[in-house]
Amino acid sequence: MAPFLIPATKVRRDLSDSLSAPQAPDLAQVVAAKPRYTFARYALAKRLDRRLGRDNDARMTQTSSHSPIHVIGGGLAGSEAAWQVANAGVPVILHEMRGVRGTEAHKTDDLAELVCSNSFRSDDATSNAVGVIHAEMRMAGSLIMACADKHQVPAGGALAVDRDGFSAAVTQAIASHPLITVVREEIQGLPPTEWDQAIIATGPLTAPGLASAIQAETGADALAFFDAIAPIVYRDSIDMDICWYQSRYDKVGPGGTGKDYINCPMDEAQYNAFVDALIAGDAVGFKEWEGTPYFDGCLPIEVMAERGRETLRHGPMKPMGLTNAHNPTVKAYAVVQLRQDNALGTLYNMVGFQTKLKYGAQAEIFRLIPGLENAEFARLGGLHRNTYINSPTLLDRSLVLKSRPGLRFAGQITGCEGYVESASIGLLAGRFAAAERKGEAPLLPPDTTALGSLLNHITGGHIVSDEEPGKRSFQPMNINFGLFPELEPGSIVKPEGVKRFRGKDKTIMKRQLIAKRALADCAKWLGVPAPTLAESA
Repeated sequence: MAPFLIPATKVRRDLSDSLSAPQAPDLAQVVAAKPRYTFARYALAKRLDRRLGRDNDARMTQTSSHSPIHVIGGGLAGSEAAWQVANAGVPVILHEMRGVRGTEAHKTDDLAELVCSNSFRSDDATSNAVGVIHAEMRMAGSLIMACADKHQVPAGGALAVDRDGFSAAVTQAIASHPLITVVREEIQGLPPTEWDQAIIATGPLTAPGLASAIQAETGADALAFFDAIAPIVYRDSIDMDICWYQSRYDKVGPGGTGKDYINCPMDEAQYNAFVDALIAGDAVGFKEWEGTPYFDGCLPIEVMAERGRETLRHGPMKPMGLTNAHNPTVKAYAVVQLRQDNALGTLYNMVGFQTKLKYGAQAEIFRLIPGLENAEFARLGGLHRNTYINSPTLLDRSLVLKSRPGLRFAGQITGCEGYVESASIGLLAGRFAAAERKGEAPLLPPDTTALGSLLNHITGGHIVSDEEPGKRSFQPMNINFGLFPELEPGSIVKPEGVKRFRGKDKTIMKRQLIAKRALADCAKWLGVPAPTLAESA
């Protein structure tokens, strides 16, 4: 069955005048004018082009003799994959359903929309695994990182972005690339056999029709976990007579000042009352999702509260590294942080406060936080379910579905977790697919790199259960130093003059050495100069 089920009747009416017009519209103008029913419009517009002696696909491939690669999904991974393919000189058709069908989490039709936090996390490539993968992606010509750098907002040691500016920049870059064609349509099944090279990068919110087709092809149950979204507050509704600006430990990050977060202090009584309210709060219930596990890296705050009274003050509400500017001699028992969410600085998101509380309960409970008593919310938190495939059993090392050569998966659907992780797997899938299209063997990144270690996590390197042979311990994973191979014996050398060298100091040196090795090996793999650690941070 063909995957295209978008009705074409209305499209024929829409184009009827154009068919007889002296100067018929260009395909891009047709698609841009009315985005609904886009695939049908695309097919009919192609016929129109042929009748008028034009061939829009030929125009797309005028600088390339290769057949196009199809990318399904215009999120972070799909956009990055399309960019990498096109920059390798191979044409791409990027299929995105938003504009035809929305999701419960997305608010716009822009490519690479950020539906959760606006943070890409640490940008420190000297001793943080996330910063290392940032640096590697920059070396590889990542579109996502280029747009993130261009639209960064202050966030201490993290790389945070103006979410609207970032997504608009990605959308514009993709739309203006001469080898990329964006088609707004829903793909309701696996790619047809004519698409000999395709990448599925539909993310955690894969539409039911495609998800069912993937499940039927793989013969395996789809895995799933909950993912929650944090609220966003209007800056001018925050009481700055109570709150203050400060980054933890006054750390200055890219574009930052060391005062990039708004901090709301709590004493012990306020903290306990807040925890009690969270636990008693009215949460959204999804009976059809019962038994679905949470991803520990994005737990709803009320779930963290249920796990122990002190959990929050040792997690997102920890007070360490912060001094109340209004009362510096009194140490806060707990602190709620808000991070700038847009370039104008008018919106701030509540860090670590993803939630599945009902909207009424959210507003009531979060206004218990000192400084947020009169908070106005631009967006309240929400909940959606993420899905991912059992990649180690289904994909080969170049992300190809073992049962279907030429079909790759990329992004969060493969079992990586996080914005940059998703984009990085899209980057690899795009490079691998482009190499194959050009008759070359995909060149895998070294396992010692952040890209290689994450790829290894997805496609292998997992514990096989003794109780269930063939079943691997596979869960969504952020990039972390635990995924990297160990250093060579003797690599860690105690500095001169240091009597005791262990614990935190030894761990920091180990991470620095792993980071340095990763950047050097990645540069060698890409054939580009290696950045210094200072340049990467």
